Amino acid sequence: MALERLDEVQRTPQEASTRGLDVPFALLLWHDLAFLRGDKPARERIIAKTQGNSDAEDWTADHEAAALAFAGQLQQANAMSQHAVGLAEQADHKERAALFQTRVALREALFGNRQAAVENARQALELTHDREVEYGTGFALALSGGSSRTEALANHLEKRFPEDTSVRYNYLPVLRARLALNHGEAAKAIEQLKIAAPYEIGTPRSAINAFFGAMYPVYVRGEAYLGAHQGGAAAAEFQKILSHRGVVIGDPIGVLAHLQLGRAYALVGDNDRARCLSGLPRPLERR
Repeated sequence: MALERLDEVQRTPQEASTRGLDVPFALLLWHDLAFLRGDKPARERIIAKTQGNSDAEDWTADHEAAALAFAGQLQQANAMSQHAVGLAEQADHKERAALFQTRVALREALFGNRQAAVENARQALELTHDREVEYGTGFALALSGGSSRTEALANHLEKRFPEDTSVRYNYLPVLRARLALNHGEAAKAIEQLKIAAPYEIGTPRSAINAFFGAMYPVYVRGEAYLGAHQGGAAAAEFQKILSHRGVVIGDPIGVLAHLQLGRAYALVGDNDRARCLSGLPRPLERR
């Protein structure tokens, strides 16, 4: 999936099912595969299969919420996210519920709904100060103007996990670069992200444990180049995201990269490409 070889992956779900390997994590992978292929009926079959499965139903609802939001169906996405949170809380999986709430906070922040982002971040942090929750809510708050709270969360992460690879080479650079952008310091943001460059197309812990955060260094660097009025460099960053759909999957930056790429083209005077971007992801083509 990460290599975009979706046709090769397509036969794997059937092989797994034949061998009795319909375990929760595999079902999530099959849901993501269906999303990437624009196959809504397959997504619906997987959702039906996980009904009543306490190990999978909430995670699948969370992934379906991301797919709905990607297609612009935000009201349905929020309802599905709250369903996921409710299922996790009923099972006393507080950290899982907090991760789902964090995903909502990120989605609202990236889509510009600041008040909703702040409220969802607050609810997530009330449940737990899990490492990935602190990172995700910190980023959501930074996008929503909450610089002082994000700085506190970044410092807390650095103090608690000084040797953690994801924290050092992904979370902290992203948070501090975003804070620099909040203060109009595009060059500082670009500098902060240099340490993340060797690892930025990989999957940090947050993308493995909570399915958000993949390629965030690339996205924020693209924003920084826009802030520095370097449209060509910005376009290259956002194109990286569009070229790695199997890494980003349903994260909101996967759809926002189109908008940002358009802004980058406009910055360099390529108005035709800015108005009419090609290569839209298949879930949007089939709406």
